[in-house]
Amino acid sequence: MIRSLYTAATGMNAQQLNMDVIANNLSNVNTNGFKRGQATFQDLMYQTTRAAGSSTGQGSQAPTGLEVGLGVRAVGVDRVHTQGDIRKGENTDLVIEGSGFFKVQLPNGQFGYTRDGSFKLDNQGQMVTNDGYVLQPQITIPAGATGISISQDGTVTVSLGDGTQSPVGQLQVANFANPAGLSAIGRNLLTITPASGAEVLGNAGTDGRGTIRQGMVEMSNVKVVEEMVNMITAQRAYEVNSKSIQASDEMLQIANGLRR
Repeated sequence: MIRSLYTAATGMNAQQLNMDVIANNLSNVNTNGFKRGQATFQDLMYQTTRAAGSSTGQGSQAPTGLEVGLGVRAVGVDRVHTQGDIRKGENTDLVIEGSGFFKVQLPNGQFGYTRDGSFKLDNQGQMVTNDGYVLQPQITIPAGATGISISQDGTVTVSLGDGTQSPVGQLQVANFANPAGLSAIGRNLLTITPASGAEVLGNAGTDGRGTIRQGMVEMSNVKVVEEMVNMITAQRAYEVNSKSIQASDEMLQIANGLRR
């Protein structure tokens, strides 16, 4: 009974984490380029009283073991990189259709990666994020340009006042061997970790990279109905584990009340 108290407590802790992940998903339902998280769990070690196949005497063996599990623990929060819905945006907004990330330079000189393609132009004509982080490679739109055209492979062309068109740069898309291993740092940004592997930068539409669409923004891939179902499931699992603690407590109370 004492063991069941601690085992059920691990279940409640696990479901609390599960609820935290679901709450974060729901809070980011309108965040551009957000990828939903999914908590994963493992069972804990087992207390073995009798191993399967052990001798039971007279040359016979036990067909099954006597093992009691000690609960559950969280092992990670996976980021699900499915494509989010796409909505119409501004002329400088971009969407990657398929795999890959936009690369931006952070104030500390390091680089971040994002699926949020809601870019703007700064006072120097550079394409930047909403926080002012410069898109890499740098794309600078010259003053006096009357229009911007970005092809599916990332070629950026501007229309000039005299009616001519001029290419000004080439957008590139970063891929990773394990994008789920990227570390989220907020502001719709991810950074490289040893688990993600190094970036593989290249033109859009090549070597499995997604293509680029101009004037569109990728929304969050969170599905509210699905998250609500997950929330109900987590809530019921938390409740059941609390009932296990309550039942174990009542059993202990009965044992403590025994009289000779």
